[in-house]
This record gives sequence, structure tokens and C-alpha cells, in this order.
Amino acid sequence: MENRLKNKKANNPDVWTAIQHLHKAIAAGGVDPKLLALVHVRASQINGCSACVHAGVTAGKKAGETDERLHGVAAWRETPFYTDAERAALALAEGATRLQDGAEGVTDAAWDEVNAHFTEEQIGALNLEIALTNFFNRINRTIKEPAGQTWG
Repeated sequence: MENRLKNKKANNPDVWTAIQHLHKAIAAGGVDPKLLALVHVRASQINGCSACVHAGVTAGKKAGETDERLHGVAAWRETPFYTDAERAALALAEGATRLQDGAEGVTDAAWDEVNAHFTEEQIGALNLEIALTNFFNRINRTIKEPAGQTWG
């Protein structure tokens, strides 16, 4: 795959500043970086964004996540590797990512489960991580960003 966008640095530097601020806000939300990486990987898998799956796995490993859990996240419902809180976050990621074609989105049951395990600040951070992941998934799929490449 060859990237369609030849000069990514030509983009407005204010965009990169804004993205850095979003990353800081997510980090300040009090969610374990390993869980943020799992959420990122799961949303990216759904969207078929190889660059973001690669980035999420790299971030997860850097945060101390195991290979078993990183590989298992594609089938998290059928594995014993995740806590109830992690399952709630992964269900939130899936619901918020699958909004197309009449998909159900985030159900009341999924929202209630997230609220049972996380504070409002943490839920805000999870929602922002999911939204930012979907943002990057769409950009990377559009420009055909190959896995293993970096932005900036």
C-alpha cells in the first residue's frame, strides 16, 4: 500500500497542536493506558485501519499490555482475558464505532455498564479516545496510510 498523501507536514500545524491537546485530555481522564490501547485497537479493527491497529498494539505494549490480550481483543467476548470494566469499555467502543447502516450504537444497557465501572471523567476520556480513534481511522483509510508509518 502506498500513502496517497506525500507531504503530511504540509497540513496546518494548528491541527497537530489540537490533536496533542486531545491526547493530553485523554491521558488526564484517569483511564489505564493499557485499556485505552485496547479500545483503540478494537475500534481500529472494526474500521479496518491497519495503521491504527499497529499504533494501538505498539502503544499497548509500551504501556505493559500482554500479547495475549492485544491479540484476543478481536474476540474479546469469547475470551477470559478481560475484566468486566474492560468489557464495558470495549462494548462502548464497538457501539460508538458501529453507527453506520442503522447499527444500534451505544445501547442503554452498554451505557449503564460503563457507568457501573467508570467515573464521568473516565467515561469522558474513553469517549474521546474512541472518537479520536475513529477520526484517525477515517483519515488513514482515506489516504491509505500503511501500518508501521508515523504521522508528524
